[in-house]
Order: sequence, then C-alpha cells, then structure tokens
Amino acid sequence: MSVESAARLKTRPTSEPESQADGGARVSLHDVGDLVIMPGIVDTHVHVNEPGRTDWEGFATASAAAAAGGITTIVDMPLNSIPATTSRAALDRKREAARAARVNLEFWGGVVPGNAGDLDALADAGVRGFKCFLSPSGVDEFGHVGEADLRAALPILARRKLPLLVHAEWPSSLLPIDINADARAYDTWLASRPPRAEVDAIALLVSLCREFRAHIHIVHLAALEAIALLRAARAEGLPITSETCPHYLTFCAEDIPSGATLFKCAPPIRDSRHREALWRALEDGTIDLIATDHSPCPVTLKADGDFVRAWGGIASLELSLSAVWSAASSRGVGLERVAQWLCAAPARLAGLDARTGRIEEGMDADLLVWDPDADVQVDPSRLHQRHKCTPYGGRTLRGRAVETYVRGRLVYRDGER
Repeated sequence: MSVESAARLKTRPTSEPESQADGGARVSLHDVGDLVIMPGIVDTHVHVNEPGRTDWEGFATASAAAAAGGITTIVDMPLNSIPATTSRAALDRKREAARAARVNLEFWGGVVPGNAGDLDALADAGVRGFKCFLSPSGVDEFGHVGEADLRAALPILARRKLPLLVHAEWPSSLLPIDINADARAYDTWLASRPPRAEVDAIALLVSLCREFRAHIHIVHLAALEAIALLRAARAEGLPITSETCPHYLTFCAEDIPSGATLFKCAPPIRDSRHREALWRALEDGTIDLIATDHSPCPVTLKADGDFVRAWGGIASLELSLSAVWSAASSRGVGLERVAQWLCAAPARLAGLDARTGRIEEGMDADLLVWDPDADVQVDPSRLHQRHKCTPYGGRTLRGRAVETYVRGRLVYRDGER
C-alpha cells in the first residue's frame, strides 16, 4: 500500500523529497508494502503532569511515547500538574511548558469547587471541554465536586456546547479499607471500590444530563452494572457518551498477583465478567471510545506492593493500539472498528473531527503506518515514557507502529530513538 492515497491531506513541509499527486498538496511518497495505513490515534485521556510534576512524566517524554505508539493527538487532563488547569493563567503556563511536544496537543479544563466563574475564560482560551471528579482525585489541588458544583457548571457548558468529562464514582458508595486487611492483596483494593459507586454516580449524571441537556462523558467505565444505565440514556436521546480503557479490556482481577501494584487504578480492574461486558458494549455502540487514562508516576509511588498506599494509575500511552488490537483481533473485531474507537470517536468528543481522526481529503495528514501481524513482547526498558513501569511488561502484544506522521511530518520511525 502506498501513502499516495493520503496525498490530498493537509501537510506540513518536510525535508524529504516531495512529489505532486493528483493535483493535491506536495507530500513525500513511499511504498509501505503490506503494512496498514490508518488515521493517527487520538487519545483524549492523558495525564502529562507538567508543570509541577514533570518528574512523573512531562511533555517531552509523553509525546515521544505517544508518537511511538501511533498517537498523533493527545488531550491533556487538567490535574496532576501544578497548578491544575482550572484557570486561564494555569492554562497559559501549561501551554508554555508544552512547546517541545512532538505530537498535536489539546487541553481539557478543570471543574473544581468554586471555579464556575473561570469556565468561560477557559472556553474562550480554547480548551476542548472540562473534567471533574465526583470522588477524591488523589491530589490536593484538584478537589472533587458535588451535585451543587455540577449544577453551577452544567448550564455554562451547555451554553458553550462543550463536554463535561466525569470520573464517575460516588464517594459515599466507596467502602473504607479494613486496617487489618492484607494490603498486598488485590482484593483489598478491589473491595473498596465496588460497582455500586459507578452506578450511583452515573445515575446522578444521567438525571443531570436530562435536566440541563449538556454533553456528559463518562471516563474509564469499568463496571458492567452501569452499562444498562448508559444504554437506556442513549435510547432516550440524552447527550451522554462514555469510554473505557485498554487495561479494562485486557486484564481481569482474577489474574492480578499479590503485591502487583502496577495494576492499581480507579475504578479498579474488575473480574472477567466485567471485561467481557465492556467488549460487548463497545461492539453494540453503548461505549463510544477507548482512551488510555495514561497516569504515570515514579516507581517509588507504587509503594513496594502495598495496594493501600500505592498511587493509582496505569501507564500505557505507547501500548494502547497493540493492547486493544491484541484483544480485538482475538475476538474477530476488525481494524475498522478499532480505528473508530481509537481515532474517529475520540476526535469527535474533543471537537477535532473536522481535521483529524480519519483519512479524507482536506483532513490533516495525521497518519500511522503499522504492522498488525507483528508480535511484540513488551520490554519496559525500551518504552519512551519517563518511568519504565507498566503492567504490560513481559506481555506479548499484537501490532507494531512503524511510522507516525503528524500533519505530514515524520515524528517516529521504528528503530530510531
């Protein structure tokens, strides 16, 4: 297959020899043989953590990992950086820090208690939407909101036609951890975040979505019990969407060893019944998209196997396509559906679908060349993320990014670091 089929896409100038194809833009052409060309991945759930916690990740390392995984656009989450992106001034600081990124960058603003007056300014400055937590976020500078805060924010977001992304676990439905419980046992963590917390949160959000008609997007859905609520809301015509993550589609609680805190996240990875239900909901269209929720940290914060003290977050930015394709292909799911979940639907959520997420004339030349048949064993030491810790280490995944182009500019080629 030749990249000539993408010649009418919008490109940036490159230093490579250029050719004219069918009267379109001048682009570099080369034959990639039997490899697959697909739209660059759009990851709408990435914690880059810069400024303030650059020692956790940072735009240079995150964007290098993104490019190596075929991701051409990331939308950065407003928390884990200091300051959090809850004001125009904080957004300006984050954009300044992001100048050296290799891929397209967009930003979510934050909704926290008391900042409703900042939301219009953030919207004017170009955030793609907003993110909030219904339960504690894990960092002091990004407080979680209650129903009153949502009622203050949703009319503004409805007027601005921007989505509210919600970490949907209701705090009163979370369970305290028994001080006598085994902190190294995964079940200790799992039991503290029951499916009921997701169900109760989503039930409230459906009600508010019905009242305000604002677009609400449920991030990292993990509980099968919540799927029926979303299916009914969609059937009602409510503007509510959802995502899940590669780790919920790959792993299951039964297989997580004692002390394996690299698997800790919130909501937690649940048992295989939930994993299979999430796949069915993706295939029937109830769940709209897949995003990584890349949430890295120094390995010391994984607390030497203590699930109670460990930071909850999974680092997988570079591995999302391979992880999803490994599981999808084993279920007979085709490349077209994978591209919809990883490219087109995330671009639509972030309001970027007029320029990226699919291959069409006039779109930006955000492209991935990859080998869907390659088997690759994950070597954490070779990952581009700042800290080489991931639960995928040692796992064999299917699919390998060969080249990544951002608006026609080569930003990654396999074998070149």
